Amino acid sequence: MRPGSVIVDLAVERGGNVENAKPGEVVETGGVKIVGHLNMPGRLAATASSLYAKNLYAFLETLVDKNAKALAVKWDDEIVKATALTRDGAVIHPSFQPKTAA
Repeated sequence: MRPGSVIVDLAVERGGNVENAKPGEVVETGGVKIVGHLNMPGRLAATASSLYAKNLYAFLETLVDKNAKALAVKWDDEIVKATALTRDGAVIHPSFQPKTAA
């Protein structure tokens, strides 16, 4: 593998699938990092929740005017356009438009 690559050995606790993997350690061999964390499934839930919360906060932050400390939706923003379903009682998202009679 090229230097800078990262390999995560999910089976390190049972002997591993990657040569040079060490249980409970992150080792570097030839510029490649080999992650051998123990209890990887137990680590993922907290990490996934943290990443989701960070992404949700970043999205909501774009909807607030920090100076006025009030909701300020920028309807022309591409993220808002992609996520808004309705506005002023009308369906605005193209994927959710009512079907027209043929």
